Amino acid sequence: MIKPKQDYINLTERQRDLLMKLYKSSKSITVLTVPKSQSELARELGITRQALSIHLRKFKEEGLIRTGRGFIDLTEKALKVLKIRSANAFVFIKIQPQLRQIAYEKIKKLSADRLYRVTGEIDLIAIVDQSMLDSFLRSVSKVEGVISTSAHIVIESLKNVGGHMA
Repeated sequence: MIKPKQDYINLTERQRDLLMKLYKSSKSITVLTVPKSQSELARELGITRQALSIHLRKFKEEGLIRTGRGFIDLTEKALKVLKIRSANAFVFIKIQPQLRQIAYEKIKKLSADRLYRVTGEIDLIAIVDQSMLDSFLRSVSKVEGVISTSAHIVIESLKNVGGHMA
């Protein structure tokens, strides 16, 4: 088996320690990426690219967005300002045994953030943004072999290990 390229990065012990410190000091946040260029957005809003840039700079200073070459991300703080509650939803999916492989392939193409094959009473756990839950459930219910789904929305995180969900 060939290892992915990132496994070959040569770091000193100090760099590894620093990278681990950054990981342990980080926190998981919700970020939504805007799939449009700033020029496109300016055109759609009927303003100049320069005017848009002024607004984006203000949003960035307030921690509402992150920007970089070719991306604009809305942060969790922006969702709070807009009074949009976005949380993870866990969807438990049970599939007919003889149709599992075909169903897995179809479900992998849907809008789940993460998808896990598990043991026990269910076959898959899909993690979906709450805003996409209805759409995901409609789509997954049409997949041949899906027997049942059960959706659960996260209301509170009770434990957070190293800044990341355990």
